[in-house]
Amino acid sequence: MTTNTLMIRDFPQDERPRERFVQHGAQSLSNHELIAILLRTGTKDESVLQLSNRLLSHFDGLRDLKSASLEEITSIKGIGYAKAIQILTAVEIGRRVANLSFNDRYVIRSPEDGAKYVMNDMRFLSQEHFVCLYLNTKNQVLHKQTIFIGSLNASIVHPREVYKEALRRSAASIICLHNHPSGDPTPSREDIDVTKRLSECGKIIGIDLLDHLIIGENKFVSLKEKGYL
Repeated sequence: MTTNTLMIRDFPQDERPRERFVQHGAQSLSNHELIAILLRTGTKDESVLQLSNRLLSHFDGLRDLKSASLEEITSIKGIGYAKAIQILTAVEIGRRVANLSFNDRYVIRSPEDGAKYVMNDMRFLSQEHFVCLYLNTKNQVLHKQTIFIGSLNASIVHPREVYKEALRRSAASIICLHNHPSGDPTPSREDIDVTKRLSECGKIIGIDLLDHLIIGENKFVSLKEKGYL
């Protein structure tokens, strides 16, 4: 008697884990579907979904799987060292994320703190990069994001792009930064106009623009200290 094993390619598109991840996000997937994405392939006898289900059943769910050793995982038929290492790597990343605390976040108390946070990354850039730091109520950095690359222009650096991420991150305030590839951080008229426009928009939606820093060659200018905020 022969059995026909249903492989991932035999599933409808909207039932495949990767496609569902893209369309609906990771939260829409079950534990064994997430594991299936890590494993990537099954065996000639079972699909990756069947293999991941068997793996979770063997360890009675994620709680025991997170404590499993490399040897214990590779003892399961169909899982070699490569697959086992992928699983253990994901477990370790999850453990490290869980151990993060707000105390590990960088705190910005002054313009110098903000400049120091980005100086080494931005001082040698050959193009202008407009970057935002999103802060919580304790002025800890929640997220850093490059909003725009190119010559600064008030019509291009749109407040919508700046504050969209602030709303998504539930940020209490933001600090904007951009570099001058010339090394001279003296603000231009465009720099000042962009700053005022972003500040006004922030006041309307209740997210403060704390400062706009211009990064040069081991030096910076705070537009707040210059009186433009």
